[in-house]
Amino acid sequence: MTHDVTVALAAFGVAGQVLVAAGIFLGLAAVAGVDAPLHAVRRALWGYELWAAFAVSAIATGGSLFFSEIAHFVPCELCWFERICLFPLSIITLLAALAADYRVARYLLPLPLAGAGVSVYHLLIEQGVVGQSTTCLVSAPGGCATKWINEFGYVTIPTIALTAFLLLAGLLGLAAAGGDDTAIGAAHA
Repeated sequence: MTHDVTVALAAFGVAGQVLVAAGIFLGLAAVAGVDAPLHAVRRALWGYELWAAFAVSAIATGGSLFFSEIAHFVPCELCWFERICLFPLSIITLLAALAADYRVARYLLPLPLAGAGVSVYHLLIEQGVVGQSTTCLVSAPGGCATKWINEFGYVTIPTIALTAFLLLAGLLGLAAAGGDDTAIGAAHA
């Protein structure tokens, strides 16, 4: 069962990576002056950005807890920092979505951005680009470089975390931009 859940979480990660790549493409197209596709996505998501952010953060939090509590993978020091950036988002995005409070999105943005930075650093350590600190080595068996999973040849736990943080940053960015009724009205025009 553990392997099946691990593969499913890795597949969610790959699907998230496709969404992140599509978001980057739409953003670059908008910068180049082709903003109709971005406006279409914005209209399709309007009002659901916080719910989507809650879904992403809840799945990522559940996956993180699965890895440590059911699969018994020992979280390293960097995993704990990633969790610090992730876990509050599950609760706060749910509360914000229930209240339709889009203003909170701009205050939540630092969490996925900081989490993405930690995930990139974690990936650099995992790939051997950056050396581990002593605290990494003593925090978990094998330290922060341990690849507890390696699905599809590249999907590791920090890869999934980075994907979740990038999705959350994009969704919270859309929610923050859409919280102003005049901006939403302009997007619908």
